[in-house]
Amino acid sequence: MSMEQRLQKAKDLKRNLQHQQSMFTRISSESEAATKASFIIAEEIAKASKPFSEGEFIKDSLEKVCSVVCPDKKQAFSNISLSRNTVASHVDELASDVESQLKTKAKDFISYSLAVDESTDRTDTAQLSIFIRGVDSQLSVTEEHLDVKPIHGTTTGKDIFTQVEQSVNKMELPWSKLVGLTTDGAPAICGEVRGLVGLTRKAMGDTGENLVVYHCIIHQEALCGKVLGMEHVMTVVTKTVNFIRARGLNHRQFRALLEEENSVQEDLPYHTEVRWLSRGKVLRRFYNTRTEIARFMESKQSKQRPVPELEDEKWLGDLAFMCDITEHLNSLNVKLQGRKQLITEMRDSVKAFELKLRLWEGQMRRGNLTHFPTCQTISATVTIPLPTQVYADKLNTLKEEFSRRFADFESQKFNIDLFANPFAIDVDTAPEHLQLELIELQCNSALKTQYQSVGAAEFAPLLPESVPELRLHAAHIMSMFGSTYSCEQMFSIMNLNKTSHRSRITDQHLTLV
Repeated sequence: MSMEQRLQKAKDLKRNLQHQQSMFTRISSESEAATKASFIIAEEIAKASKPFSEGEFIKDSLEKVCSVVCPDKKQAFSNISLSRNTVASHVDELASDVESQLKTKAKDFISYSLAVDESTDRTDTAQLSIFIRGVDSQLSVTEEHLDVKPIHGTTTGKDIFTQVEQSVNKMELPWSKLVGLTTDGAPAICGEVRGLVGLTRKAMGDTGENLVVYHCIIHQEALCGKVLGMEHVMTVVTKTVNFIRARGLNHRQFRALLEEENSVQEDLPYHTEVRWLSRGKVLRRFYNTRTEIARFMESKQSKQRPVPELEDEKWLGDLAFMCDITEHLNSLNVKLQGRKQLITEMRDSVKAFELKLRLWEGQMRRGNLTHFPTCQTISATVTIPLPTQVYADKLNTLKEEFSRRFADFESQKFNIDLFANPFAIDVDTAPEHLQLELIELQCNSALKTQYQSVGAAEFAPLLPESVPELRLHAAHIMSMFGSTYSCEQMFSIMNLNKTSHRSRITDQHLTLV
């Protein structure tokens, strides 16, 4: 072969080799893209709380759409594996990766707290949900779901502690940095858990003095409302609502009556005890439709006696008072809800409500109904005066119940006040290891200006490294849960996932979604 032929032959061989290599590269690239797409869809299925079998439906839909929009790419969509087992496997891998990331991030925590709550799923299995909130050296807050574990038998403080211990040890979290534990259990269970955690910390050489165990603030607020003792109102309301809603015919006829009367309300909701805002909403709706309810119950006289309380002016006054006070309680409850709330903010909301109760009690004793609009309205329509002294006593009872249930705040008052406003703390009353740092901080006009412009929550990360004890104190407060709201939210998602049609979902896969 001549030199020119040799060069041409070499070019042909090189071109063939590159073609073969590009073919393998293209196959590998398409395979990686199909796998990545499979993971993306599996993640979306898990986030949307859909069954794992939805992957097959999604793939069929994609192939049909592709055959219309881009037929030449149909094979690429057909290569995406979205079988039920594949989706479950991918979700399992994604959950393991998230757990690994949390475990890595937890190594930097200088302080962390846990929120623990228990609920029963559709198969009557008690599930214990555990959330963690940690603060690192940069005072950055991380709040994540740590674990969910089934509990068999009666739930005790020891059972809760055992599950918490397993989760903490699995994540390799140091017990010495655990500063708070929030539960939704009875005080006895809280005390038992506190004692067991304290013993574990002492066994590891830590005194456990910084450990604070709280009963969920939202749950305690809901329990406070039960001391009003207005069962004679709730019994009539619940019984009447159940009569209207329990039978389909009654329900349809009542809704038709509301429509005929051009009522602002379209229906009556059921009262559900476990829902925090249910009582206030039912009472308000019942009060607004009391005239229609009375007319409807009279039309059902052959099957059910009318509701005589709807003609009783004293009972109507009690109903109006319950509407107003439960709406005030619901307003506080809504303020306390939400993830990543600082315990200082929740304390401020509770403290403000206690002061409002004191104001309302004094005004009620003087017959001033300014902050009770429903009572004002009903007092103008009845012939007898409202028993304002009785209502004032009810408000006083509610105020005392708030003080009793939230007494834990008083024991932590200094720590909370120090975080909320370190510039207003009397240095002489502060612990000795904080006094010098407090003096430096309070004399720093630049930091004081920053605090006034950003507030306590945003100011904590701005604390200089020269005040390490104050930074550690801020980390302790920022890491503490005020409520088990995150756990309650997780249980709502759990009930959406583990429905009567998905009751066979395993506990392992329940933790993934």
